[in-house]
Amino acid sequence: MAKKKILTVDDSGSLRQMVVFSLSAAGYEVVEAVDGNDGLNKARREKYDLILTDQNMPGMDGIALIRTLRRLPNYQTVPILMLTTEASAEMKTRGRLAGANGWLVKPFDPQRLIEVVKKVIG
Repeated sequence: MAKKKILTVDDSGSLRQMVVFSLSAAGYEVVEAVDGNDGLNKARREKYDLILTDQNMPGMDGIALIRTLRRLPNYQTVPILMLTTEASAEMKTRGRLAGANGWLVKPFDPQRLIEVVKKVIG
């Protein structure tokens, strides 16, 4: 069976490394994007089973990325999780309205990340 593919979008290289390390060890194929525009370009070129995105990034932020992805036929139902330092109820509401399926707050617990991903895409 093919590995599930995850796109992680974050302007922090060290955070992307932690996500890649954690999810690769759990058996997922993980592709990195350095910001929202890079993430959108990669998502247009290839289909992912899950997208993890930060909120605060230069260029296109996470909520703008989610809104844009949700307009693409390939991403209307693909799970998108926010992985961000933002924890306010208002920001979570904005994320949900944009189309986010879940929210994880940084710094994240790698085991919790794996549990959430497994729950969302198996």
